[in-house]
Amino acid sequence: MNQFVISWCQEGLEGIVPITDLEKEEAWNILQGKKASGKINSIINMMILRAKVNSQRRYEVYVMDATDGITEDDLRTLFTESPQAAADLIRGRGRKLFSDRVRPDDERIVIK
Repeated sequence: MNQFVISWCQEGLEGIVPITDLEKEEAWNILQGKKASGKINSIINMMILRAKVNSQRRYEVYVMDATDGITEDDLRTLFTESPQAAADLIRGRGRKLFSDRVRPDDERIVIK
């Protein structure tokens, strides 16, 4: 199982971060008695902060699990080829962390 943090706005994909390996690293640090790095929280907080500061772009930030074999490149290709389908898929299967989604009739909007 692979896990991704995905951020997009009404103009398209902003970022995809595979966090499965970061979670494993955090678990090992805790098991070894080391201090957790907090990388995952930092990444998520930065994505949400960017979304809030740029509210005019109507960001969405989700965490989504994907089966083994689904890669970051696969998700990027999906967003490139069919951005609306990608957003709908992630909204349906992911866990929303932040959403400022609105459905305006602006022609420059790629993902509604």
